[in-house]
Amino acid sequence: MDALTLVHLYPREMNIYGDTGNVLVLRKRLQWRGLDCRVVPVSVGDPIPGDADIVLGGGGQDAAQGEIGADFVGRAATLRAMADDDVVMLAICGTYQMLGHEFLTKDGVRINGAGVLDLVTRGSDRRLIGNNHVDTEWGRLVGFENHSGLTELGDGVRALGSAAEGCGNNGSDHTEGAVRRNVFGTYLHGPVLAKSPEFADELIRRARRRRGQSEALEPLPDELARTAAAVASGRPR
Repeated sequence: MDALTLVHLYPREMNIYGDTGNVLVLRKRLQWRGLDCRVVPVSVGDPIPGDADIVLGGGGQDAAQGEIGADFVGRAATLRAMADDDVVMLAICGTYQMLGHEFLTKDGVRINGAGVLDLVTRGSDRRLIGNNHVDTEWGRLVGFENHSGLTELGDGVRALGSAAEGCGNNGSDHTEGAVRRNVFGTYLHGPVLAKSPEFADELIRRARRRRGQSEALEPLPDELARTAAAVASGRPR
């Protein structure tokens, strides 16, 4: 069976609050089942492998997003084609925002996005920060949010899940994250997949299904991950 290819976008610039852990979680969950994978880091100027199965991108400081902004937008056509081809993507915070149509800073500067997800983000003086949990069809996702960009979803996406008041995409409509086909965006750091094993396996299943591999995944002993999620979701913001 061919190895799955995990692409890690901008591992140096976009790795805040442990987001690289999402790459490690997927790699280990594959290895524990005897399934091969290779991890390909993609930095500014590097090509995205044509055989990518899962693309992961994390969050970063505003300065880091500025460093990679032009490079990311330059990949817009490639990323849109990959999304249309059902390549699995998990985008956290800054990468999530850049997958949208645009980011409008609080000073009125318009920054173009890749247009993979039908959403826009506006900068604000309000900061959404703290522990957060999100109820989704794949169970409860647990992580940490820290952003001042407020995201509004368009008709071409649906929310990843429901967040408590004052949290999530914009702190007002109870939405958190976005989903389009096999593309998932969220503000949850942590890394989110370490405490969300069912969701991690959903990403793997989708990538394998796209490859024509329909065999069920062997169960893993996830009691520790579920205990960590329960503890983290009970922490105050």
